[in-house]
Amino acid sequence: MNASDRTPADLLRSALTADPGRPLITFYDDATGERVELSVATFANWVAKTSNLLQGDLAAEPGDGPAVLRPPMCHCGVWVKGWASVGVPVDTGADPPPPDLVVSGPDTLEEARACGGERVALALRRLGGRFPQPPAGFADNRVEVPGQGDRFAPFSPVDPAGPALVVGGGAGETALTGAGLVERARADADRLGLAPGSRLLTGASYGSWEGLSAGLYAPLAAGASVVLCRHLDQASDEQLARRIESERVTGTTLLPGGEAGLEDSSITGDGA
Repeated sequence: MNASDRTPADLLRSALTADPGRPLITFYDDATGERVELSVATFANWVAKTSNLLQGDLAAEPGDGPAVLRPPMCHCGVWVKGWASVGVPVDTGADPPPPDLVVSGPDTLEEARACGGERVALALRRLGGRFPQPPAGFADNRVEVPGQGDRFAPFSPVDPAGPALVVGGGAGETALTGAGLVERARADADRLGLAPGSRLLTGASYGSWEGLSAGLYAPLAAGASVVLCRHLDQASDEQLARRIESERVTGTTLLPGGEAGLEDSSITGDGA
């Protein structure tokens, strides 16, 4: 962990400096059989491209937002970090106000059309494929992002005290500044026993702080990596056991049937 990190973007920069080639996110979709692995460097490259799209083409800037992720899918960390790099807060809550920018999966396009601003659609097809026919009123993520620049610099510095994230919605809503997010991610990493080289497996979405922390921020803060599993309830116990072994998983948390919070984690290794 880098004690000088004060924003979510700082966490990624520190990880990139420390070991750009190490795995950061290994993604499984048990409905399709897909497996994708992103190193720190590859993940950071996609974040830079997404940030350039947000800042350049979509005119996003600090003070905007919040932007909305619909649904809060567990493999949308690139967009979460892209917004953080620009300084726009993201809302994964149940009923946010009409946003200026929404990113939607294919199953929530009608709901996302309530946004009067910019709309981006994620096809969620195998191997990152684009829509065969882009949905009306939406830009296709896989068309717009790849051609963006590989390096990103914000026009305005991101304020650590500015709003960064709203998750949950209703009575369970959690709102965090950039500095607050970093502090909480570090605390969660300690609670989970994460250390450099740890491999945490989680089946939660980004719709709660617990899912977002386990699936991105706590491993990033600790120099660890995460095995993100979508539709994990469709995997058998034998498949899960083989995955834990083959991916050298050191701990598991937020699996189907036990997603109440980080306190209910099941740590299967010592985090070393």
